[in-house]
Amino acid sequence: MRLFVAVSPPVEAVRGLADAVAPVRGLPGADRLRWTAVEGWHLTLAFLGEVPVERLPELESGLAAVARVHAAHRLRLAGAGRFGERVLWAGVEGQAWALRRLAEAVNEATAEVVGEVDAFGFHPHLTLARAGSSRGHRRAVRRMAAAELDSLVLALDEYRGPEWEAAELLLMKSEPDGGFAHYGTVRSWPLARWS
Repeated sequence: MRLFVAVSPPVEAVRGLADAVAPVRGLPGADRLRWTAVEGWHLTLAFLGEVPVERLPELESGLAAVARVHAAHRLRLAGAGRFGERVLWAGVEGQAWALRRLAEAVNEATAEVVGEVDAFGFHPHLTLARAGSSRGHRRAVRRMAAAELDSLVLALDEYRGPEWEAAELLLMKSEPDGGFAHYGTVRSWPLARWS
């Protein structure tokens, strides 16, 4: 199974961001991006890749332990940015430090099962769109695409969605379907509640 660990924003947070993104999809260059499906929007904490089914109980045990010692926290989808010339994303504000700690704990808990930990570090974001392959394109064309991507980032930069509580850790599977991925929840655990 192709797995990842995530936190999902609630419907009202997704709806607010979707409303903000709708006009951005009509801007120059936006039609050349592959936009992610709104119903699949999530904050990836760790990508695990292919995990054999027989390792699932060990993985679930580790993630349950992480959820027991990390508290629910308040977040907000806000602003935007890009990773190079390839990815447009919405940012995260609020107790993002708690989300970072959760991601670090997830990586530590899954490293033995997965065999590797993400070397790039965790940057809280929600992927909105991806650019196609840049192979065969001239450098000037790629630069123009980067400028267009910057205009999309700028259009979303002032966005501040409703605050919400990240209260659940999700183990999710990704199933490719004609170039797009469909996501499903394998298992979930409530995050700790401390008074």
